[in-house]
Amino acid sequence: MVFQEELNIKELISEERERDPKFKQAWDNSRLEYKILGEVIKARKANGITQKELARKTGFKQQAISRIENKETSPSLATLCRILDELKLDIQIIPKSKA
Repeated sequence: MVFQEELNIKELISEERERDPKFKQAWDNSRLEYKILGEVIKARKANGITQKELARKTGFKQQAISRIENKETSPSLATLCRILDELKLDIQIIPKSKA
């Protein structure tokens, strides 16, 4: 039952992306944000750093790190760069593949 509902949601999203260019853009942007945040969280955990430690090292409050990781707020580019720098991560901008 859950599988069928999940499939229907995926179909609905796919149809809406084809139908509405604004929805497609918003959906694609959101997926990119989740991908970046996922990598940040993965790196933080892989290095054994807690949100509290990351907050202390970057000068932010732990609650701010939590809100960023839970996508309750979008960090500024400067904030993201401070977090990435502390985690020894870098961003590489590459052209999207034409799929």
